[in-house]
Amino acid sequence: MFDELEVTGRVRTHVVQYDAPRFAAHPDAAAAFLRLRAAAARDGIELRPYSSFRGYDAQARIWAAKYGGRATLYDMAGQPRDRRGMSEDDVIWHILDWSALPGASRHQWGSEIDVVDGAVMPPGYKPQLLPSEVADGGLFAPLHRWLDAHIHAHGFFRPYARFKGGMFPEPWHLSYAPVSMRAIDDLTLDVLRRATEASDLPGKARVLELLPGILERHVRNIVPPPADCAW
Repeated sequence: MFDELEVTGRVRTHVVQYDAPRFAAHPDAAAAFLRLRAAAARDGIELRPYSSFRGYDAQARIWAAKYGGRATLYDMAGQPRDRRGMSEDDVIWHILDWSALPGASRHQWGSEIDVVDGAVMPPGYKPQLLPSEVADGGLFAPLHRWLDAHIHAHGFFRPYARFKGGMFPEPWHLSYAPVSMRAIDDLTLDVLRRATEASDLPGKARVLELLPGILERHVRNIVPPPADCAW
């Protein structure tokens, strides 16, 4: 379905850009998202794409900031970690708790959209995409109750619905199954290794040694689409 540059996010030939709302996605995922958004609007929800397609370079900037200590590493509860005494392996695995390895991010496929509800955000509010926002009593808790009831009929699912030993739970992360379940097969170990070898990624030498485990634990280790997901 995807060629090697597309599946690792090094080109964007497989996505289309929208301006209202502003997001970029695979054409099939975008069309399904707009239908989901229209359904949400009928129930008073402004389903807003907070993050959609993110290419290799953008993911590499996130990685570099976290690896270099310029961005915070969070635990599963959304609390900052103390980096003192961490080994290189500790840093790499803790980056991967919340952020994908460049070349291995699902957001590269154009099938993934992180969502918030624009209708409930106070002026100037910047979403954090942390557990407190979606927990009972959180700003986006009503949104997620609505998503629970509606996303599967539109072909979406939550690949990080619960913790399975890899990525921490991300209920705001929606995946369009008809695209992502094919793309995940295209991201082989050899493809990911070539993309990493061609990069100047901080920690690259150790990442290459850990790559098989990263692929299994943080890419393939997802909560699959449920039986009622339309794909």
